[in-house]
Amino acid sequence: MTLIALAATDGMLHFELAAACEIFVRDPTGLADPWYDLVVCGPGPVGVGRFAVTPDHGLEHLARADTVIVPAIEDTDAEPPPDLVDAVHAAHEAGARMVSFCTGAFVLAAAGILDGLRATTHWAHTDALAARYPRVQVDPDVLYVDNGDVLASAGKAAAIDLCLHLIRRDHGSTVANAVARRLVVPPHRAGGQAQYVTTPVPAREDHPLAALLPWAMARLDHPLTVADLARQATMSTRNLVRHFTAATGATPSQWLATQRIRRAQELLENTDDSIDAVAEASGMGTATTLRRHFQRTVGVPPDTYRRTFRRG
Repeated sequence: MTLIALAATDGMLHFELAAACEIFVRDPTGLADPWYDLVVCGPGPVGVGRFAVTPDHGLEHLARADTVIVPAIEDTDAEPPPDLVDAVHAAHEAGARMVSFCTGAFVLAAAGILDGLRATTHWAHTDALAARYPRVQVDPDVLYVDNGDVLASAGKAAAIDLCLHLIRRDHGSTVANAVARRLVVPPHRAGGQAQYVTTPVPAREDHPLAALLPWAMARLDHPLTVADLARQATMSTRNLVRHFTAATGATPSQWLATQRIRRAQELLENTDDSIDAVAEASGMGTATTLRRHFQRTVGVPPDTYRRTFRRG
């Protein structure tokens, strides 16, 4: 069982801390076994927004965790509490996967954990983070950044995106999608998506892409092109790209590639289909093409992914 420790201290914001508790405290799907064991660690009772939180353990317990999450801090002008910074640094040295939500990145940066790495925070604080910690490669535009064992998200809802990303990494896309459905949130917003995009898919029935996306999802096994999508949407390719980027944060080609990888993941997890059959059904064409794109996007070959996340 993966031990997740939430680092709590006075002046943290309650949304991100509560989101992590809601998502990681229990498996709402019954699909993952084992799930996570979540504990809250702090120097003592702490004030989190309007709420008082009584930690399960002291900050020294962070060093025992597999994953440490640092939620957002309210005052980014003040230096983070030294005991928190020291405990976070010790956990990193002990080998924990380190995660920050929103302005929690200031704590990781103060501990030196983000030195030389890409990171992000809420767009309103990216300039301050970059100015105070020049060794951090601050990306102001993305929802979250995954450096392997160090991850950081932008503000508020992006913390939920990163939680789902962690579940997808640990338990596969089927479990992550099921958790997202229980939360009534989009199952996947890529980390590289712009922070400023308010919704990853059209929310109104009268949106120009409202009918197009389901049409394309039903035909991922076809060799769809941008011209095909534009023709179906009865608009020029230029207008299609503009509407697509505004609605999803990705170009039509990028969106199609992402959906095909997700379809391949689901088939690898839930069927015994051969790699050739998965490649055909996901629109990749051949097993060679699937392996190349899957390895580049997911980080492991399809065969390895199936052995790791196969259900049943």
